[in-house]
Amino acid sequence: MGSNVSVGLLGLGVVGSGVIKLIENHQEELAHQLGCGVNVKSVLVRDTEKTRDVQIDRTFLTTNPEDILNDPEIDIIVEVMGGVEESYHHILKAFSSKKHVVTANKDLVALHGPELQEAATKNQCDFYYEASVAGGIPILRGIAEGLSSDRIQQVMGIVNGTTNYILTKMNNEGMPYEDALKQAQDLGFAEADPTADVEGLDAARKMAILGRLAFSTDIALEEVEVNGIKDLDLEDLKYGDKLGYTMKLIGFANCKDKKVEVNVQPTFLAKSHPLADVKNEYNAVYVYGEAVGETMFYGPGAGSLPTATAVVSDIVAVIKNIRLGVNGRQSVAPRFKKQLKAPDQRFGQYYLRLQVKDEVGTFSKISSLFNELNISFKRILQTPVQKHQQAEIILVTHQTSLSNFTTALERLNRLDAVIKVKSYYKVEGDAKNEMARSDQSL
Repeated sequence: MGSNVSVGLLGLGVVGSGVIKLIENHQEELAHQLGCGVNVKSVLVRDTEKTRDVQIDRTFLTTNPEDILNDPEIDIIVEVMGGVEESYHHILKAFSSKKHVVTANKDLVALHGPELQEAATKNQCDFYYEASVAGGIPILRGIAEGLSSDRIQQVMGIVNGTTNYILTKMNNEGMPYEDALKQAQDLGFAEADPTADVEGLDAARKMAILGRLAFSTDIALEEVEVNGIKDLDLEDLKYGDKLGYTMKLIGFANCKDKKVEVNVQPTFLAKSHPLADVKNEYNAVYVYGEAVGETMFYGPGAGSLPTATAVVSDIVAVIKNIRLGVNGRQSVAPRFKKQLKAPDQRFGQYYLRLQVKDEVGTFSKISSLFNELNISFKRILQTPVQKHQQAEIILVTHQTSLSNFTTALERLNRLDAVIKVKSYYKVEGDAKNEMARSDQSL
């Protein structure tokens, strides 16, 4: 294979510009790996006259996607334009034209990944999307190839840099949420409209993709339970610190006996947990396999060149497949029929903050309620509050089922001694020990 492979780029924003820079600057390395060069032949943009961060001849720019999708000289389509519906139709058209596709579009893959993969396989095309999760961290390839011989039991991670930056400031500096968000926006880590990040939607999309790949089952985006960080109280973070925990927005996926759960929620991590020291805008994904045990993937979760690195790595994979004549064969269909865990099959520890009447017998009533549900306490803090005859009790439970914990919350809300259930969060302790305890509970 001596001739160059041509790429058509849909989109020339932050990631698209990074892709062009990497391809231009790494021609020698690419030729060494592939035995050929790689060139960007045409780029879809909205405005050909716009000033851009990357130097590119304007004759390569087009506002008509058909110029790229119908070009017989283009072998690979790289979709970095974002959005869902338009990108979806462009990619289907690319497959029907026997073009391979690389995308960084997490929204698209989370919503339509299985059907796009089916279309790719039908047309003997490759469909790669490493950059859709955790930017430059090779987590998808790590799971699909590096851990393919293992049975993955759990995937959990910090997969949104915006919220991790905000929580780092809140945890380490006691900065109020609004101030931390503003700082993240000023530094370019958060969008002007941060809703998708702070409400956990961005992380949910990534966890749907990770869950599908890790557990070989088709997890729909709407089946990922989501809670964000915008209602966090600094008081809870202070109590968590006293108890030896730090707060992170955690994407969590677990599989046991072919039953899965996937969720995104603010979670107290023990400071000994591998994810607890991941700070600022960085991402990390912790994977627990039956054979390998603990592994963790860490690095920048966004940014032009880190994300472009994942895109270009996928381009390299496609070209290697072209050389071997195996395009469209890397996909593995889901192995298991999807089964979601019921609440009584989901186990964890929980942090709970209660505002209670400061009177004799209050804690005894609360303890009796939890004893009836076979829930024991790992940690207990009690502190008076300024209001007359009121106190706060902070509890950390041992492992219990979600079903029992939900019942406890309902009963606490009806208990006369409890003024208010102020907050509750899941707790993850030392990773290896928690996995062992979880297995015993199940």
